[in-house]
Amino acid sequence: MAPRSRLLARSWFAIVALIGVIGFALQFYLLFTGGADANSGETGATAPLGVRFFRLFSFFTIQSNVFVLVASLLLVFRPRLGPVMRVIYHDAVLSIAVTGLVFSFVLDPTLELRGEAAVVTTLFHNVIPVVFLAGWLLWGPRRLWTWRSTLWAFAWPLAWIIGCFAVGAATGWYPYAFLDPSIAGLGAAVGGAAIVFGLAVVLALITLLIDRKVPAITASGDTRRDDRGEAALTAARR
Repeated sequence: MAPRSRLLARSWFAIVALIGVIGFALQFYLLFTGGADANSGETGATAPLGVRFFRLFSFFTIQSNVFVLVASLLLVFRPRLGPVMRVIYHDAVLSIAVTGLVFSFVLDPTLELRGEAAVVTTLFHNVIPVVFLAGWLLWGPRRLWTWRSTLWAFAWPLAWIIGCFAVGAATGWYPYAFLDPSIAGLGAAVGGAAIVFGLAVVLALITLLIDRKVPAITASGDTRRDDRGEAALTAARR
């Protein structure tokens, strides 16, 4: 890839990372000053600061944006993606796509946020999903994922779902109402989790197909997979 294209690719993901940093900085400011959580609308009067931070990072949206931030920084500073980094990148693509879709069609549209909280929720739910996924389509890299790496990418979503129900059973708090058996009913809560997981499976198949069959609009010669780790493992097995 030409130096100019390489610079554009890294600049794009640097912008994504900057948006993520701004979003987290604003959300942390709100938590420390008693303002609203941009996911639930809870304020400092609802729970202690430590509990609010724990709840913040229990949201799928927040964890998805953490993956996006890490993946974007990797593509800026270390574009040769090894086996673990490929899984992180796939998790970022899948989870932020789920975040955008679920926020648009499933979550409560009546939640009203103002000021910085409204800015944060817009960044996390609308801006970052569009910009990050556009960067993936534009710059790639392609031929990055395998069936094995895709299966590994589902380790985190499964752990998140199990963790939600385990913490909810112990504390009575769930990050989303559609997962709360006391609100939605046990069958509906399990069904809601299954629907979200099924959506992730469908998106995984779509992204894997794009990765294998659809060239990047602007081919990325520098942001490509690094198979040295897998090659070493293969050699060791022999």
